[in-house]
Amino acid sequence: MVKEIQLRVNLIEERKENILLYKASKQLSLDKSEISAVKVLRKSIDARKKDIIFNYKVAVYINEKVPEKSDYIFEYKDVSNAKEVHIIGFGPAGMYAALRCIELGYKPIVLERGKNVQDRRRDLKAINQDHFVNEDSNYCFGEGGAGTYSDGKLYTRSLKRGDVRRIFENLVFHGATEQILVDAHPHIGTNKLPKIIENVRENILKYGGEIHFETRVTDFTIKNNKLQAIHLKNGKEMAVNSVILATGHSARDIYELLHKKEIALKAKSFAMGVRVEHPQEIIDQIQYHCSGERDELLPAAAYSLVHQVNNRGVYSFCMCPGGFIVPAATANGEVVVNGMSPSRRNNRFANSGIVVELDIDKDFKKYEQFGPLKGLEFQKDLEKIAFFAGGRTQTAPAQRLVDFVDGRLSNDLNDCSYQPGLKSAPLHSLLPKIIGGRLRKGFAAFGQKMHGYYTNEANIIGVESRTSSPVNIPRKESLEHTEIEGLYPCGEGGGYAGGIVSAAMDGERCAEAAIAKL
Repeated sequence: MVKEIQLRVNLIEERKENILLYKASKQLSLDKSEISAVKVLRKSIDARKKDIIFNYKVAVYINEKVPEKSDYIFEYKDVSNAKEVHIIGFGPAGMYAALRCIELGYKPIVLERGKNVQDRRRDLKAINQDHFVNEDSNYCFGEGGAGTYSDGKLYTRSLKRGDVRRIFENLVFHGATEQILVDAHPHIGTNKLPKIIENVRENILKYGGEIHFETRVTDFTIKNNKLQAIHLKNGKEMAVNSVILATGHSARDIYELLHKKEIALKAKSFAMGVRVEHPQEIIDQIQYHCSGERDELLPAAAYSLVHQVNNRGVYSFCMCPGGFIVPAATANGEVVVNGMSPSRRNNRFANSGIVVELDIDKDFKKYEQFGPLKGLEFQKDLEKIAFFAGGRTQTAPAQRLVDFVDGRLSNDLNDCSYQPGLKSAPLHSLLPKIIGGRLRKGFAAFGQKMHGYYTNEANIIGVESRTSSPVNIPRKESLEHTEIEGLYPCGEGGGYAGGIVSAAMDGERCAEAAIAKL
């Protein structure tokens, strides 16, 4: 017999050996000898009150063995000579599309503009140290996409789009720790993701798929509204039947290509703002109601904030406890910041995007001439402003938090995790009012919700502009483009995902849809 129950454990109890066995036996009125095992299904922390509680959902095996194998089995087939599906982009959507193709007996041919994870590291070093951006290999482009060098957060609300557990189990199959199956807000960590992605690559190649790195798609051949071929930067042309377009939200050249070819696109609402960085100790003290260092059993504290300002949401985005800020530009002449964390989340800073909802129908009147690319052009302009304000390098413009709200240039800045460096700049006046004005009110409100958050010990750094795609590539219920037969817009680049898990699920769905049409 197996029974699922909820257990609550305080910090003192958490230190005790076999505490879950003890509590389970007491709650079920069983002798401990009758319990074969207590398997943790879910773990979360309730820190709303001073007495912090660990909430466990467990499966109690009563005189019964725990199954050794997962319910999820991934059976990959040799597809060396199978019918082909072309996939443009090898981020989470492209990877999972490729894996699903192999499961279903089709050969994925992946075209990735960037480099593999090992070679990609050199280009990341060049951004951080030399302030040079390789436009095909950076924090957004390359094997694994933007997800490779990220926090690896796996939390998603997209529960209706596919089997979330299947995505998690597949990550474990490829080398992730089983802890991601348990944690309420699981993450992998930027130090561990590259190896998992290498394992995915090796599996795809082992079963006959193809992956072509440093292979940038530059054009499409379309006849009678059917996609027939793709053209590569190296001059080659590839005939195609089905193409899954999984290029990510920063592949601006793809949007521009589609627009130039008069292929239907839609402007899409999105959010932009800044990164804010506090000493992790401040966030820990606020969230865990402690003074000094947090208890060793507690992870680096996170937070989630939202406030309405003038009918628009101002909210935290991609919060990275114990993390660091990285330069996420995809071209020289722009500054973009993002955040990530290692698996242990043991850096001394906590950072988060704080962004403002932008309405594509109301906020971009000056950009109407760009049609469906109006949000994209606005995004570009803000990144250029950040570039010039930072000194025309990857140095980022920054301001102390209270100074920003008060409209005062900071005489100096706090220590920061952003490796290319910071330059004091008047972000309060540089940011457009629709963003800057709302951010200033939002930060003040956040200080009321989290006492200690509103402090000049925090820096704000600009700009956080790549939260999601400002363009939607429309598709039918069949997931095929509304006009072009054989084209399947996918993942974040199509406007259909907002993170690793939702992108992976969409990749699987697009693979299934493309195969169903072959």
